Amino acid sequence: MSIQRKPKISASRKLMLKSLMVAKAKEELEQEILVKEEEKHRYLAERAPPLNMSGLSLGQLQDLCRELHAKIDVVDEERYDIEAKVMLNTREIKDLNIKVLDLRGKFKRPNLRRVRVSADAILRSLLGSKHKVSMDLRANLKSVKKEDTEKKRPVEDSDWRKNVEAMSGMEGRKKMFDAAKGPAQ
Repeated sequence: MSIQRKPKISASRKLMLKSLMVAKAKEELEQEILVKEEEKHRYLAERAPPLNMSGLSLGQLQDLCRELHAKIDVVDEERYDIEAKVMLNTREIKDLNIKVLDLRGKFKRPNLRRVRVSADAILRSLLGSKHKVSMDLRANLKSVKKEDTEKKRPVEDSDWRKNVEAMSGMEGRKKMFDAAKGPAQ
């Protein structure tokens, strides 16, 4: 018995909402295109006013041509500078994307070696020559003799196979549990 929940919004309602969203997005896109066109016309009207050539003599027309050529040169220089910046930025973006992909895909951690450094050496590297206190951490440790540890572990069976057979199954587990329980009491 599985109870199926009814969707909160019916399929027809979802479809209608999607179509309304697409229509709204289309309107906004058209509006944005119109605004860009208006900005372009405003900019061109500001930068390049309409020419009035009626009634100009030959010398005045030549001067006007020289002015226009100078303006064209300035605009070309600006365009060239902007193109160079864009190319530089795109090249830099491409290089950074390649680096990101390389780091993400092929990065291998190097095998780290364990380095023994004493506490004195660490303090010396951190504090520099100011460090005078010697930390001998080994002096505080207990000394353990190997002979004592070997005496504590008596060898019950010389043949390990017999020992394994004796300790297998529930009998062996009970022996181990009793042996561990015995010395503590």
